[in-house]
Amino acid sequence: MSSPSYHTNSLCKYLVILGAVAVSSIFVFFNQTYTISESFYGNIFTIKCQKRLLQPKETATNLSHLMFVVVGSPRTWKKRRNYVESWWRPNVTRGNIFFDVEPSKELLPWSPTFPPFRVSENVKKLRFYPKLRKPSHTRFYRAILETYRLMDEGVRWYVTGDDDSLFFVDNLVDVLSKYDHTRQHYIGTNSETIKSNAYFGFNMGFGGAGYALSYALVEALVVKLDECVEKYHFIWAVDMIQSLCLADLGVDLTLEKGFHQMDLFGDISGLLSSHTTAPLLSLHHFATVSPLFPGMDRPGSVLHIMKPANVDQSRMLQQSICHVRACNWTFSVSWGYSVHIYEKIFPRSYLKLPIETFRPWYRGRPPVFMFNTRPVSRDPCEAPHWFFFDSIEKENDGVVTSYTRKFIRNMTSCSFSGNISADPIASIRVFSPKTPRQGRKVECCDVEYEGDVATMRLRDCRRDEIIA
Repeated sequence: MSSPSYHTNSLCKYLVILGAVAVSSIFVFFNQTYTISESFYGNIFTIKCQKRLLQPKETATNLSHLMFVVVGSPRTWKKRRNYVESWWRPNVTRGNIFFDVEPSKELLPWSPTFPPFRVSENVKKLRFYPKLRKPSHTRFYRAILETYRLMDEGVRWYVTGDDDSLFFVDNLVDVLSKYDHTRQHYIGTNSETIKSNAYFGFNMGFGGAGYALSYALVEALVVKLDECVEKYHFIWAVDMIQSLCLADLGVDLTLEKGFHQMDLFGDISGLLSSHTTAPLLSLHHFATVSPLFPGMDRPGSVLHIMKPANVDQSRMLQQSICHVRACNWTFSVSWGYSVHIYEKIFPRSYLKLPIETFRPWYRGRPPVFMFNTRPVSRDPCEAPHWFFFDSIEKENDGVVTSYTRKFIRNMTSCSFSGNISADPIASIRVFSPKTPRQGRKVECCDVEYEGDVATMRLRDCRRDEIIA
């Protein structure tokens, strides 16, 4: 009879052999599984890469991808058509102007320099029409729906505006190119005044300034548009309804400071002379502000500001500042609009604040504006000499804009400048590169003068250069 130790040893050997076989089997199984899995997912990755390579590369956003939705009326068209005509590019820009009724015979035949016109659908046919607080405004909003139904190909962005909105279309293309049109985007701006925003909403894009909706957003919006209008039938402001409808879709306003609602009265030269570094995208409300340039009417001043805009929109209203240390003078150019000469050295941190030459729509205790300002001053050390855009010409190595003095400052010279008056300066020539300004980069400049003409040359700022 075998001893217990013999049986124990045999059992242990058997278990060791069995365990080794089991471990080997498991290793082989998982190795095969891993190899199959790796091959499977590798094939998926390969297929995805092949599909991407086969898909045509999407072109960069250009003007043909923007669809303009302009709303107006034949009753106001005669006075406002110059505004639209100044920025519209026949056979290049795409879009329509929506009227409430057919144009009269006086407006026909329709000029090819205007956007094609369409008559808005009759909102009286809407089931909820009797409930609408402001039925005439509903057609403004539904113009987006009517435009979408035209099913135009290649649209990435819908840009809305009024018949007195002035768009800078090249800058619009550059700004919208930053955003993915296949995602839902609502891009616009607030009013310049706090009260307007408090009344209508800080999350509302003001329609006169214009706002842009991505195709993906409009595609989702049109399905629920009439339903949303009915839900908010008690609200009269169509832009507010728009913001509420988009908020309910989960999309909030993205601010771009280059849009301008212009909820202002009077002379806006102080604002336009100290524009933000954001590209200029639009201007609005020309009926409530003074002509942009002294000695011109409103339509004429709009045509005038479009002269530099048609050459280089990237620099429109962009502020560059340089100094003449020997005279203690500061030059500030708002490209394509104005030049200021101060008889004192001022830093950019001060000069970028607009001079408050304008008034808000709603008066009240300050603050009233959405930005800081500086007051109009009669101090000869603070009050600038004003020069306004006169002409533009292209040269081999760049662009030259000329600015002339339109009125005498009628003050004594500043004692800080050693009583060196800038009164003799009659005109200023500004040389800028022919290459567009890149992004929101601030450009520096050098200035010299001889006799009654000063010359400014814009350039890239040097590393660590202080504009002060």
